[in-house]
Amino acid sequence: MSQSQAAFQWQIIWRKVAVFQKGVESKVKTLDTIQKLSHIGKILCKVIFICSIVGFCFCIVGMLSMAVGAKDLKLGSVTLKSLIQSEKLSAGTVYVSAVMGMILCAGRAVLAKFGEHYCKNELAQGTPFYMEGAKELMRLGILTICIPLGTQVITELIYEIGAQVIQGAAPFKVDAGVNVTLGIMLLFMSLLCRLGAEYRGKNL
Repeated sequence: MSQSQAAFQWQIIWRKVAVFQKGVESKVKTLDTIQKLSHIGKILCKVIFICSIVGFCFCIVGMLSMAVGAKDLKLGSVTLKSLIQSEKLSAGTVYVSAVMGMILCAGRAVLAKFGEHYCKNELAQGTPFYMEGAKELMRLGILTICIPLGTQVITELIYEIGAQVIQGAAPFKVDAGVNVTLGIMLLFMSLLCRLGAEYRGKNL
């Protein structure tokens, strides 16, 4: 083999090495981006969980305040009863609203906890492409669809029952359409993660 042919062969080899290196670097950058998104998702889920628990507790405090005595509780010089009456609300409306708020907050808290659990496991694995993670993401997608729809049905049922008893109840509507869309996206992502896990398993 002449020197020119040898040099040409080495050029081909180095080009292949360079292409491989770029591919590896691209995969590493993509994985780093996914990990950053998982970390952000974990923080958001924790914040949503805490806010949902706080909202749930406020609803309980509101119900207890009404039960203890709206006449005696004061906000400065204004009693709770006069504040409710000024807004043209009845005690029944406050109770029904508090119960519906508790249900909605409980559903959000449960969903946020499942989301945080997935993000923690994904960060511990260092990749979303593993079989258990794909199954967990699929479960999260199903829950993202089912829990909001379930809380919507329950709260609307409570509202309809309350509206029969309480005169002049304000209109109430909960739309779970965004959650359904998000759930479908998570289900699609879980299929991609499953395919990635299978491909990764074959190449290990």
